Amino acid sequence: MSGPSMFVRPRSIRRGAALTFVFATVLVTGAAAASALGGEAGNYPGAGARSVVGSTDRAEVTEAAAKAMAEGKSGSEAAEEVVSRSGDRWSAVYSAREYEDVQQALDGEYVGVGLWVRCRPGGRIEVAGVQPGSPADRAGITVGDRLRTIDGEPITGRPVTEVVSLLRGAGEAQPYGGRAAAAGTPVALGLERAGRSWDETLRRTRLAIETVTAERSADGRTTRIKVESFAKGAGEQVRRAVQEVHDGDGILLDLRGNSGGLVTEAVTAASAFLDGGLVATYDVQGQQRALYAEEGGDHRSPLVVLVDSGTMSAAELLTGALQDRGRAVVVGSRTFGKGAVQMPSELPDGSVAELTVGHYRTPAGRSVDGDGIAPDLAVRQGAEERARTVLGGLGHGS
Repeated sequence: MSGPSMFVRPRSIRRGAALTFVFATVLVTGAAAASALGGEAGNYPGAGARSVVGSTDRAEVTEAAAKAMAEGKSGSEAAEEVVSRSGDRWSAVYSAREYEDVQQALDGEYVGVGLWVRCRPGGRIEVAGVQPGSPADRAGITVGDRLRTIDGEPITGRPVTEVVSLLRGAGEAQPYGGRAAAAGTPVALGLERAGRSWDETLRRTRLAIETVTAERSADGRTTRIKVESFAKGAGEQVRRAVQEVHDGDGILLDLRGNSGGLVTEAVTAASAFLDGGLVATYDVQGQQRALYAEEGGDHRSPLVVLVDSGTMSAAELLTGALQDRGRAVVVGSRTFGKGAVQMPSELPDGSVAELTVGHYRTPAGRSVDGDGIAPDLAVRQGAEERARTVLGGLGHGS
């Protein structure tokens, strides 16, 4: 069983929120932001968390699960009831299969056909993105194609989350959690392009989630590093991208919409920009612990961090560290505010309870949970343009 974690509770359809990331190595963070764009690898819409922050007693949860099982009832549902009554908005109860799926997501993989979809006026479902090298890409499906049916079922007017569920094979009842179909299973798509309709049968496969992308500006003076989430390997990808930056050039670290992930990956990313030192502190059942960056990072290149209300958990931890350490100027809007620490525990029926045991703080001792991080420069419209202007003011041409 894993150690302490920090993440938003996952929910199936019956509980109304979203699949998120969970602890895998040392610490985990995660959350889900509402989105009009759905992809098999993520971007699932979430429902707002409850406003009351509480805590849940591990022994009480375990006892409730065991008692329910002895009475022939569901142990995980009994545990979920205890969590709900506690007012702890971050604790969660996963079925064994849900927990397995979340761990797979943290490994940076998913099973699907490589499509992102969006809903257009009139309920029209349209392809919004195709992952290079995926079954959808090899079949010639392109952005803008209309998706009419999946396995013979009309999908016009259906929520994007249900469409994503059908693509992944999770079943309509559990688009956020549950177990997706296995690699190799077929899915039949009814498509339309420029008035031409055709059918295409694809086989799902295991695909890697592209969590970090880097691109240079036209003048070659700025590198924009976009981090979608902190799944396994993301920190090292950030480090490699930073190593490619030319001396004196500026870095735009884009954490907008970053839903969190593994804290170990966020710390590795921090190490790319810091020459050692404190990244964050956290407490677990009253015991204080600390996370430190490795020495040797790029601590000279001008750095601006872009954030918004969808910047959560591990992404907030990284933002807070770079801001408190005076390493970066933060531009955008206030971040989400998720800094609770959970500990996983296996229940008698094999389900897993993740219960809040503490909170983390930035190097300056600020609590993030419930407050988020305020940017140095608050910008709602044109944030990226303003960020590039700030980079220019840091001694580098944008």
